[in-house]
Amino acid sequence: MLLRKYEPSDGDAMAALFYDTVHSVNVGDYTKEQLDVWAPGRIDREAWNVSFLAHYTLVAEADEKIIGFGDIDAEGYLDRLFVHKDYQKRGVATALCNVLERVVRERNITAHVSITARPFFEHRGYRVIKAQQVSRQGIFLTNYVMEKPCKRLLT
Repeated sequence: MLLRKYEPSDGDAMAALFYDTVHSVNVGDYTKEQLDVWAPGRIDREAWNVSFLAHYTLVAEADEKIIGFGDIDAEGYLDRLFVHKDYQKRGVATALCNVLERVVRERNITAHVSITARPFFEHRGYRVIKAQQVSRQGIFLTNYVMEKPCKRLLT
C-alpha cells in the first residue's frame, strides 16, 4: 500500500469509492433511504476538490487503484475517512489516520463518525462527545461527534 497526497485527478475514483463504501459497508447500521441521502451518487466534485486542496488530504493506493482516502483541516477536524469495500480491515484506515493525526499533533482531533466507524475510532482513543441526528433531505442519520485529545496522538 502506498500513501500519497491527493491530486485533483483522483476525484472521480474517490467519488466512486465513497458511494460504493457507504452503500456496502454501512448497510448494517443504516437504512437504504439513509444511505441514499448520505451518498446519492451525485457529489459536487468541484466542492470536494476545493475542500481536499484546502485540507491535508491523503490517498491510499494498492493494486494500481485508490483503496482509501482521508483528510484533516488545520484545526484538527478529520473530515472524511473512507476505505474501499474490498479493503476493509486490512490496515488502510489505520495507516491513513496515523499520518493525518500527526499533521495536527498540537491539537485535539474531532470527527463526525458513523455508527459503523465508531468502534474503529474508539479503539484509536477517541471518545464520544455527543450523539447527533443529522438531517439530509429530511431523512435523519445518527452519527457521533468524537474527539481524540492531543496527549494521545502517539498511536
